[in-house]
Amino acid sequence: MFNIKSLGIFCGSANGKNPRYVQDAFKLGKILAENNIRLVYGAGHAGMMGAVAKGCLESGGTVIGIINTLLQDREKQVLTLSELKILPSLHIRKDAMLESSDAFCVLPGGIGTLDEIFEVMTLKQLGEHDKPIIMYNADCFWEPLKKMIDDLIDAGYIRPEHARLLTYVEKIEDVLPTIEEQIRSRGKK
Repeated sequence: MFNIKSLGIFCGSANGKNPRYVQDAFKLGKILAENNIRLVYGAGHAGMMGAVAKGCLESGGTVIGIINTLLQDREKQVLTLSELKILPSLHIRKDAMLESSDAFCVLPGGIGTLDEIFEVMTLKQLGEHDKPIIMYNADCFWEPLKKMIDDLIDAGYIRPEHARLLTYVEKIEDVLPTIEEQIRSRGKK
């Protein structure tokens, strides 16, 4: 049994070149459904987004899609989600995802995913939230990000302790136990 009720997922709307990532996104959706944890995500039906939503829906889980009107106008909704929120801007959409999620998991993705990482990371650094941020780092996908953060620490732009705002896991099965451990250790402070 896990303490969180909802997990925000940031990921790409493309499949990318490594089929393992899409398979693991689907698997994470199933894991969420099996543990009665709501999926909160960007409401897409394609790529990584579609895979995690389909995994959750096909296993009887609850999926909350949060999208802005610009993207909603461009994309036809294919999946029947438990709840769909259409908000006026990307900024408001990100705020709603932050409010609706007890923790975050970042799967492979592109520019939008990077934007979401930096947003929740910055807000955590500023103390606006203390929610776990888990980076799914299979096949060292997020190593360039880790290196960039280390380089910024070396250059004096990021404090060393801020590298710990993100936690990296290499197996999709480790996402929820890692979140649980962070919540437990946060409660001991």
